[in-house]
Amino acid sequence: MTWSEDADREQGENEENETSEPEPEAAEQGEQPAAEKPPAEEPPAEQPAAEQPAAEEPAPAAASTPAAATAAGAAKKDVVPGADLEPIAIGEERELTAEERAAREAEEEERRAREAAAADDDDEAIAPRPISVPADTRIQATGKRKSAVARVIVRAGDGSFEINDRDIAEYFKGSQHQALARQPLVTAGYEGAVDVKVRVHGGGISGQAGAVRHGVARALTALEPELRGDLKRRGMLTRDDRRKERKKAGLKKARKRPQFSKR
Repeated sequence: MTWSEDADREQGENEENETSEPEPEAAEQGEQPAAEKPPAEEPPAEQPAAEQPAAEEPAPAAASTPAAATAAGAAKKDVVPGADLEPIAIGEERELTAEERAAREAEEEERRAREAAAADDDDEAIAPRPISVPADTRIQATGKRKSAVARVIVRAGDGSFEINDRDIAEYFKGSQHQALARQPLVTAGYEGAVDVKVRVHGGGISGQAGAVRHGVARALTALEPELRGDLKRRGMLTRDDRRKERKKAGLKKARKRPQFSKR
């Protein structure tokens, strides 16, 4: 073995020793990072009962069971909205029968007719003037309304009014029909100056009253032609052609239809 070989061997051993000696240091260095690690976070301390949120408070014992929850829900459903409000006292109105409604409507119509007749007498009366009727006066006229026909005879007299040999108050029970029949006499001012005798037939009471008025107005125009304009303007010389419309087949009345039923 030469010197150079020995020197190389010693150098190699020294290098090995140098490399093997720092192992404890490396171990110490490897342990040092583990020691330098931050300590694990400790769990937060329990908050006192006063500081805990309200949501975490336990539910009441009454609602903890299903039966109690069901009872509470049923109690809420039974509460009617507005049950605490005071009811408004309204007088109970009894439902009227068909006869009572018809009687009330008839009374209301009669009252309106009386008011209208009184207004016509006050507002539409012709200005008073001297009236003279010859003693031999006898005027005939015919009046019509609906299906009624009235034959009127006007004579000089003291104001009597007969219909079918009966007094007007006995024949026409309603005051509106009496006022309607006398309207031309009151308007023209002949109410107490002539006697009127009427033969009427056909139709009903309302139609006959309109026919009598039409016939009396025609007779007065024949007695005094100057009255024609005033009576015409008030509609007494025009035949009222209004009449009840006939009932149609399949309908309840003239135009009233039965209620539709899908089933």
